[in-house]
Amino acid sequence: MTLDSFIKVSLVTGADGRATFREDRLALDQGTPQSRLSALMASTGMQLRSSPVGFRSDFHCTGSPQWVFILGGRMEIGLQDGSTRVFGPGMHFYSADVLPDGATFDPTLHGHRSRQLGDAPLVTLFVRA
Repeated sequence: MTLDSFIKVSLVTGADGRATFREDRLALDQGTPQSRLSALMASTGMQLRSSPVGFRSDFHCTGSPQWVFILGGRMEIGLQDGSTRVFGPGMHFYSADVLPDGATFDPTLHGHRSRQLGDAPLVTLFVRA
């Protein structure tokens, strides 16, 4: 089976200033029938991160939009509304929940939190957009 699109899970800032998840399709309309490709996307760099068992962050906004690829372990992203999504090895999301222009960060309104789940360290690759 060959896919004609790729699901881009995005963590974005909504009109109300709160982080929310959104899913979009990226067309795989380039390349060959045997190797479907998306359009080339620019990036400004990448970082690897290892987070130990027990890692958790407070609510924060993404500083710069970036793809987050889970290489090992499991990562839970929690939103202000109490919803969560869990990402495991081979999964990804596009983190773009930046602080709205002119806003002062409010940890009861803005951003998301993240934490490592399970008994394996969390290993992630960040690719800046």
